Amino acid sequence: MVLGAAEAAVLAFDVGGTDIKAGLVDPAGNVLGMRRVPTPLDAARPAEAILDRLAGLAEELGVEFPDIPAKAAGVIVPGIVDSVEGVGIYSANLGWRNFPFTAEAEKRLGLPVAFDHDVRSAAAVEHAFGGSKEFDDVVVMVVGTGIAAAVFSGGVAVTAGGFAGELGHAQVPDPDAGPNSTGMTILEAVGSAGAIAKRYCAHSRTTVDGARDVLLRAQSGDAVAARVWADAVDALAFTICQCVNIIGTEAVVIGGGLAEAGENLLEPLRTRVDQILDFQRRPRLIQAQLGQDAGLLGAALNARALLDGAR
Repeated sequence: MVLGAAEAAVLAFDVGGTDIKAGLVDPAGNVLGMRRVPTPLDAARPAEAILDRLAGLAEELGVEFPDIPAKAAGVIVPGIVDSVEGVGIYSANLGWRNFPFTAEAEKRLGLPVAFDHDVRSAAAVEHAFGGSKEFDDVVVMVVGTGIAAAVFSGGVAVTAGGFAGELGHAQVPDPDAGPNSTGMTILEAVGSAGAIAKRYCAHSRTTVDGARDVLLRAQSGDAVAARVWADAVDALAFTICQCVNIIGTEAVVIGGGLAEAGENLLEPLRTRVDQILDFQRRPRLIQAQLGQDAGLLGAALNARALLDGAR
């Protein structure tokens, strides 16, 4: 019941690269009938196939809870999203370009639809109800296989037509730079959970079961694992410090799979940020509190806001 009470029930859909989460959020704020299904992948009809699946899930929830009719739906997706125009501009992993999500979803669901970005929506819930709610200038970073972020300035989300917050593609020093390199790479290539595992495998010629395995090896004295983990911390700290210098960030919320490392990530990250910064204020580094359901709750919050705006 993180969201609290509202006047009507809403449907919530969190579309990911692997799975779709769906549920009915009743007026009291309870998530009912939550289910997780594989995201359909159709190269010829990538967005349409997903919306067809959402329509089927909406029908299932309607049959399961006939006495709790939804009055709106929230749909969130990855990629570059223009929520004002209701368009999915681009998704590298799922394959659409300039698709009119809001219009097409409303046709299939027969409800008003609030369409937005997955990380931005999850971040809005985390910022409103989680550990950063006391701050106005916040970056919420989701660090998993890739890295995405939502930026709040003066308490307001910065969207820039869907292009803000692409921190995973921000430039950072490249720890593997060769003599003919520019010396820079993108944050995702060093600081993401996927990159940590990939770089360890490349440097050690040993297969590992994800970033957590690399951390455990580092704690056991594996020098290669320790260096790869430290490189990730350096890259994340570099980007956080850039945010502090450019937009005055006062709190950074770390979510996603890598955040499950807790203080094993946050403590060295705080230390490195402190070493890099000079006169600037030190941002508070906070572990995300709402976990894997933040996106679904964010989609529901968007749908509720749509109904509030219609009244």
